[in-house]
Amino acid sequence: VQLVESGGGLVQPGGSLRLSCTASGFTFSSYAMSWYRQAPGKERELVAAINSAGGSTNYADSMKGRFTITRDNAKNTVYPRMNTLQPEDTAVYYCDAIASPYDYWGQGTQVTVST
Repeated sequence: VQLVESGGGLVQPGGSLRLSCTASGFTFSSYAMSWYRQAPGKERELVAAINSAGGSTNYADSMKGRFTITRDNAKNTVYPRMNTLQPEDTAVYYCDAIASPYDYWGQGTQVTVST
């Protein structure tokens, strides 16, 4: 089982990033996918989630209007896109695949918003 995040990096305030998380080793289309983030000195927090079919999404209040999560079950990949990024969005972003009782995590990708 593997979840590999990519697409992180350094972006200026107001910029955008599209992350991705590609899964292998399990039936991706049966799992809901979520994205979490953890900033230095803070607890990990949920930012967005999408159901297994891709027809239902949820976003943290801090991300509503700025974050769009989609998935391509044919490619075993989930794509969060973040717009209007601010320095407070700086964090390690993690993807999470869950279908009870199974819960798999990626290694995380760093997003830094700075001039």
